[in-house]
Amino acid sequence: MRYVSTRGAAPPVSFVEAVLAGLAPDGGLYVPDRWPTFSAEAIAGVADIPYAQAAAQVLGAFAGGEIDAAELEAMCAAAYATFEHAAVAPLRQLSPDRWLLELFHGPSLAFKDVALQLLARLYEHILQRQGRRLTIVCATSGDTGGAAVEALRGRANIRLVVMFPEGRISDIQRRFMTTAPDANVATVAVDGDFDDCQRILKSLFRDQVFAREVSLAAVNSINFARLAAQSVYYFTSAAALGGPERPVAFAVPTGNFGDAFAGWMARAMGLPVSRIIAATNANDILARALTQGRYARASLAATESPAMDIQSASNFERLMFEAAGRDADATRRLFEGFDQSGDVALDPAALRRAGEVFTGVSASDAEGAQAMRASLASGGVVDPHTAIAIAGLRKVDPLPKGPLVVLSTAHPAKFPEAVSAATGAPPPTPPAAARVHALSERFDRIAADVAAVKAYVRAFATQ
Repeated sequence: MRYVSTRGAAPPVSFVEAVLAGLAPDGGLYVPDRWPTFSAEAIAGVADIPYAQAAAQVLGAFAGGEIDAAELEAMCAAAYATFEHAAVAPLRQLSPDRWLLELFHGPSLAFKDVALQLLARLYEHILQRQGRRLTIVCATSGDTGGAAVEALRGRANIRLVVMFPEGRISDIQRRFMTTAPDANVATVAVDGDFDDCQRILKSLFRDQVFAREVSLAAVNSINFARLAAQSVYYFTSAAALGGPERPVAFAVPTGNFGDAFAGWMARAMGLPVSRIIAATNANDILARALTQGRYARASLAATESPAMDIQSASNFERLMFEAAGRDADATRRLFEGFDQSGDVALDPAALRRAGEVFTGVSASDAEGAQAMRASLASGGVVDPHTAIAIAGLRKVDPLPKGPLVVLSTAHPAKFPEAVSAATGAPPPTPPAAARVHALSERFDRIAADVAAVKAYVRAFATQ
């Protein structure tokens, strides 16, 4: 299997090359040249095997023999042994046909652990085999950075630089990044918002001379391996609920669209996904794109669900590439136009194809707070991001028939102020949260400037 760029001007690469590169040199995102498929029997069989084994099967289909099957199984077993729950991604029933998929049982209490614990081991395996060293730069709206630090700290042959928007993430999200004492980790508070961090990250990759100089790589969801790993819990949850005999719908709180697109990938691989409800907060660029046909930036609002405070969703490019019938020229024109103007019209045919799978909705902080109160009254508190997905469901008419799974993307303890304000009671504090509160922080501050970040990364990578 080869991996091609959504913009068509980069040569195809192997799975390993796509993992190491992250962003394609033409500015596009890598996708496989064809989607692997699973039979109905294979999908049903996922219900009878451990999560790590299911992950090895899905990742193996994308790796195409480039990584030994036994070694991949060992990496998956080690990655998911770090989770506090034996099921890794357990389901909790909310009502007869509604379920919560708990994705926050990993080391940093967020769904990003599901992918990054595995990606770290993939990197380590590949680098050891090739005798290479990488500099990984991560832009985070809150949870990716903490999960990257937890996964990559202390690992040989890796330098990690995490950029986060200063003052726009929760205290505990920041502490999961800034309390690591390991010499291979640097954290940087950027004087800007997440879109500034993401813009800088993409600029670093577009400078191919710089990227080669520091051996640049990424763990953001521009890295295809992240999405491959995230697609696994769509299979495990659907199989547990009777798939593939019963189609399953998913409600996904989304900012950068990676988690939502991972569901699309599972569907492309044969999982009967009836609908994916992409729920945004007040930063509703995706909801507006899917409902109105324009992909247009608006003023960025600071909300109680900061990981979704995004006005440029990288993985939407992957969806538009697929919805346009893999027309790379059309995809390149669309997203280069968006980079220049921040406002582009979507092709009606592509929008119609996307709408066959996705429904876009948005919910306000007030609606999210109401959903948190309702969840507490029904037996369990949720974090502000999960609450946005629950609140968004109230705007979907008709709701899909059959099982509906809400992705719960973070432990409520990562947002204690928002949860307390909404419910009148603080969330329980798990040991991982208590640990980082007791540690001292270290981080640097930097302007939202590409040249300044390049200088910082270069100095850290070569020390």
